[in-house]
Amino acid sequence: MEKPTHSIEYETMLLGRYYHLTLSRAEREGDHLDRSAYVLLSRIQLVGPMSIGQLSEAFDLDPSTLNRQTSAMLRAGLVERIPDPDGGIARKFRISAEGERRLRCQRDEIVRSMDKVLDDWTPEEVATFAACLQRFNTDIERLTGRPWPRP
Repeated sequence: MEKPTHSIEYETMLLGRYYHLTLSRAEREGDHLDRSAYVLLSRIQLVGPMSIGQLSEAFDLDPSTLNRQTSAMLRAGLVERIPDPDGGIARKFRISAEGERRLRCQRDEIVRSMDKVLDDWTPEEVATFAACLQRFNTDIERLTGRPWPRP
């Protein structure tokens, strides 16, 4: 590869593929969240109830797309629609107890899978990799103007 960024592009493509394959397999095997529900629930869990408008701004997605996704999540019992706790007009989506449970279970499963992959790595290598991934993501967020909250 000519430049390191070519290698990064290729490796992130593979990472996305492997991650997608893992999630697809988990979805086929049972009670797992699809990718959009996993990401939406993660955001709502971190920041609290959000309206369609807030989700649209956070994800840079059309409200109609989010309406479809949140409707599916409502039907699955993953979120609840509530009045705005701050007194606004728009109703908001709050993660339900079932959504919390399923998100926690899936996250735990993903972490267990990562632990297997990283089993031969030193703690320092794992920490360095985590720090580089976080920096990569926060730099993308800075450039797009859409920071992601972190726990």
